[in-house]
Amino acid sequence: MTFNPGSKLDPDQVTDVRGRTGGGRTLAVGGGGIGLVIAIVYLLLGGNPAALVTPEPGGVVEPNASALAECKTGADANARPDCRIVGFVNSIQTYWTAEFKSEGKTYRPAQTVLYTDGVSTGCGSATSAVGPFYCPPDEAVYIDLGFFDELQTRFGAKGGPLAEAYVVAHEYGHHIQDLEGMLTPGSGGTGAESRSVRTELQADCYAGIWVNHAASTGFIQPPTNDQIQQALSAAAAVGDDRIQAQTTGQANPETWTHGSAEQRQKWFTTGFKSGKPADCDTFSGDI
Repeated sequence: MTFNPGSKLDPDQVTDVRGRTGGGRTLAVGGGGIGLVIAIVYLLLGGNPAALVTPEPGGVVEPNASALAECKTGADANARPDCRIVGFVNSIQTYWTAEFKSEGKTYRPAQTVLYTDGVSTGCGSATSAVGPFYCPPDEAVYIDLGFFDELQTRFGAKGGPLAEAYVVAHEYGHHIQDLEGMLTPGSGGTGAESRSVRTELQADCYAGIWVNHAASTGFIQPPTNDQIQQALSAAAAVGDDRIQAQTTGQANPETWTHGSAEQRQKWFTTGFKSGKPADCDTFSGDI
């Protein structure tokens, strides 16, 4: 995914705490591979976020004065991974602001936080092992950029800018769900047809919606077919069946919380081809 070189970036939408240790508490993640969006899943299962964390001494994490201040144009986004995230966030939020306005609603922006190793959040403190996640109490997306390397080396995704964009847009899909009042504690469950899975697949669909409209935001050039394959590869790589097969040797649909590789690709494609958020209803019928 290529940025228009002259487009103007707004780095204020991204907070940089990289290189600083998250104090306070540490997220207690169970075994079984990557825990993408574990805060979302745990809330849907009816848990108290405090139960995910254990006390640990530490200080408050303060933002860096930050290299992100240098992320000024699309040319910077094409050259630097952190500026690329700024560009994705700018484009995603530009699209959803316009979409909400067209529906007579007001979009409330979400901050993205870049961190390394660990970070304190309103959902407790997380290590980078959790993967990218959205925290509803903060209305913020948290990303350790090292995850994108792991997505290729550990989970076999093709990688590339649109794979990264898919991940960011998926997390912002959870923000949209949050704004719409759809992240209801205690209603998630596990299993191939569970609300948890349906919630994740809708976020995949919303990611596809944004990719459909990304060029219209002025930041990004229309994606090529090869770039769309980057996103589809990333979606498949984080399917429950793929992760379980890699970590345990077999897939167990009864424990799924995010959906299979096929389902994740299907719903991203649905959003991308349609471009209409109304077509992302994963809560009715078969998925």
